[in-house]
Amino acid sequence: MPVRKNTDYTLQIIVVILVVLGLVTLYSTSAYNGKVRFLDSAYYFKKQLFATALGLAAMVLVSRMDYHFFARFAVWGYVISLALSGAVLLVGDSYNGSKRWLSIGPLSFQPSEFAKPAVILLLAYVISRRRRKKGGMLLLVLVIAMVLPIVALVGTNNLSTAIIILGIAVILAFVSDPGYLQFIWIGLAGVGFIGIFLSMEQYRLERLAIWRNPEAYEKGFQTIQGLYAIGSGGLFGRGLGQSLQKLGFVPEAQNDMIFSIICEELGLTGALIFMLLFLLMLWRFMVIATHAPDLFGALICVGIMGHIAIQVILNIAVVTNTIPNTGITLPFISYGGTSVLFLLAEMGLALSVSRWQK
Repeated sequence: MPVRKNTDYTLQIIVVILVVLGLVTLYSTSAYNGKVRFLDSAYYFKKQLFATALGLAAMVLVSRMDYHFFARFAVWGYVISLALSGAVLLVGDSYNGSKRWLSIGPLSFQPSEFAKPAVILLLAYVISRRRRKKGGMLLLVLVIAMVLPIVALVGTNNLSTAIIILGIAVILAFVSDPGYLQFIWIGLAGVGFIGIFLSMEQYRLERLAIWRNPEAYEKGFQTIQGLYAIGSGGLFGRGLGQSLQKLGFVPEAQNDMIFSIICEELGLTGALIFMLLFLLMLWRFMVIATHAPDLFGALICVGIMGHIAIQVILNIAVVTNTIPNTGITLPFISYGGTSVLFLLAEMGLALSVSRWQK
């Protein structure tokens, strides 16, 4: 029988530590750009602080609600995410050549960030409803078919987020019915699909060429400078706030390349501390999912765990030039109000599940 308990304090502490470290790191990284562009070294910090405050309020509110309450809105949430993602293609705003934002008055947000928790809730709801029926390949096809519309809409202008959403879907399908053979086939099909998708746009093929030889292309400048930052940090770094590469050498250092500045200022030791915190967070998701009172709660935590894991791995892989640049941010650390708001709301969902255990 499920027993009610307090929310997971370990996960709460990890989230708070990551949020505080993220704000400190963001201020250190963005102060130069803020001063040059907006005559305010705390410009990015203040905007992120406001979004973080909203996110923490959302986390507390959601954590105190019964997570089953959100099941009734799972389908509607997904439909809304489809509508918002479609609106981006029609009336979206562009920034640095990427059309990913919607504006409502003075506020702007990325609908793709809302799509991630919407997909997690939808798939957790659908899979848990089918728990007494035979799964296998049919369940996998159903899951992939359900997320393909949002993957296609988001992937038009944001391939990295589309990959994350597809990865979440595959992880949830695998956890609900861990048959290896069917995932080999879907993996081969996914590689073929990505290959075709990349070949449809010249700039995507150009990113592959830059990844293979960044020195030969002007757009490889960001990658090279990021690697300089990582290499110059050494074991303990130059010291917080002492980065040289953030002074205009690494473009948009406060966004997806922020991990390179962490390595430069805090060294390998600081980078490992950040990675350890993310590993501890993933461990808590696994523990909460294992003790969840039902499949719906377990799948919510597994979906959130997959989201964080994929995004962290891809961001670090991009910064170290292990994979081509895809513009993925580092959760809780990189600048992005919409991202931190919905990430903290997801943490609230996991904490809500943690209030009950078998």
